[in-house]
Amino acid sequence: MSNTTDVIVVGSGIAGLSFALKLAAKGWRVSLITKKNSAESNTNNAQGGIACVTDSGDDFEAHIRDTLEAGDGLCDEAATRAIVETAPARIRELVEIGVAFSRAESGKFDLGREGGHSHRRILHVKDLTGAAIEEALLAAVARDSRISVYEHFLAIDIITCARHVPRDGTPNAVLGLYALDTRQGRVVTLRAPVVVLATGGIGQVYRFTTNPGIATGDGVAMACRAGVPVSNMEFVQFHPTALYTRDGDRSLISEAVRGEGAILRDFDGNAFMPRYHPLADLAPRDIVARAIDSEMKKSGAPHVWLDIRGRDEAALQKRFPHIFATCLRHGVNMASDLIPVVPAAHYLCGGVCVDLQSCTALPGLYACGEVACTGLHGANRLASNSLLEAIVLAHNGALSADSYLRTGHTCDTAVPDWVDGNLTDSDERVVLTHNWSELRRTMWDYVGIVRTTKRLLRAQNRIQALQQEINEYYWNFKVEPALIELRNLALVAGLIVQCALARRESRGLHYTLDYPAKAVGAPQNTVLGQVTGFP
Repeated sequence: MSNTTDVIVVGSGIAGLSFALKLAAKGWRVSLITKKNSAESNTNNAQGGIACVTDSGDDFEAHIRDTLEAGDGLCDEAATRAIVETAPARIRELVEIGVAFSRAESGKFDLGREGGHSHRRILHVKDLTGAAIEEALLAAVARDSRISVYEHFLAIDIITCARHVPRDGTPNAVLGLYALDTRQGRVVTLRAPVVVLATGGIGQVYRFTTNPGIATGDGVAMACRAGVPVSNMEFVQFHPTALYTRDGDRSLISEAVRGEGAILRDFDGNAFMPRYHPLADLAPRDIVARAIDSEMKKSGAPHVWLDIRGRDEAALQKRFPHIFATCLRHGVNMASDLIPVVPAAHYLCGGVCVDLQSCTALPGLYACGEVACTGLHGANRLASNSLLEAIVLAHNGALSADSYLRTGHTCDTAVPDWVDGNLTDSDERVVLTHNWSELRRTMWDYVGIVRTTKRLLRAQNRIQALQQEINEYYWNFKVEPALIELRNLALVAGLIVQCALARRESRGLHYTLDYPAKAVGAPQNTVLGQVTGFP
């Protein structure tokens, strides 16, 4: 591969692929790297769809109002309005490149409804929306000769002027990044004046998650080590309904199932959500997740039930083919059986601080998708707003990056090659396995749906000890994927705890027994600057 290009995009979900296509259309050379296969991403696992106003009975103000209400006072209203109002144009672009959203017999979009939405406005492709979008975008990328895709390349760190080529008076900026070619087992120095982080989420920091194994917080960690501020890391959304299995697998049961009439029931068969919110089973996700957690703790049951029995089996198979097949593999027929469900870590509402052009505080560094914090989600993401945010911010970010490149930013600065540790000892792999398990259990037990200061401090102490051990291992041993990802997860875990301790109130997804009420005064974001002590 060429080690010098115009743009490096890290990640192959909807954000990364869209960003790459937009910049390639402007004539720039784009290297898109992904640590697994191109189709492996959080986007590919997205079932519900994209929230967008397309029906005459709906309007922007209603979508904005629903988003602000779900975000519990922390949404940036200007950002929310800008994203919602420009969404239809981005939807048209997806249709133009081949995304065949489900349609009713009338030919209009078959719109779904999910928790927190006052109208049916969810565009979907049955229950495989993410996979359909991913397929269309990958096909478009494959047709574009200006985009080079490199699979099995794991980004390690961003190269910057300040950190890697310090010179008096030189403004800080992006110079590229280091990446591990996992097939060759070697670290490559990639140079480019623009780097786009589209690395997805952080779900693997928790023991139980709906996210794929790639969701290890790489982008948040790399940005943080480069001195870029992050915000609202305490707001981790736990999806209320993941399929409960004894082997720990947590397959997503889309909120769209409740949108089509499914009811949550306790072990006695009682519908419990009307006791928690006027919208009952269609309440915002944070409320539903806490309600399920409360019901499980009161009864001692390992899960609750999701009930959509009585619906026509053929209709369920047509609307939810993936979910129906997944349940069947675990011995559950949606049409006749209760579905055992539990909450699981699902989505990070905070992330790398960006503006509406996807710009970070570091010139040349952009972030888009779940890795970024735009202000849209506030303290709790409204269902199906994530793919919406990704396509809008990818469009805006590409325009900004194009302007940045046209002002003459190039990558002609010599940068140092990677220097690896010199130790290799297979026996030490037990350290990685043990630390990975301890970290995820600590986060699940102490930094979950309901928190206390005592639990958070206990988690902080354990995470700091793990960080020290992982850091020592990192600098002495040759890097490998498990070590790089564990290093990132340990940093992300620390950031989540640090932000949670700073928020002395309960708001949205952050609920603490020590501060059960909202703080008096204007809601504040938690913003962390450059992280020190964990290079």
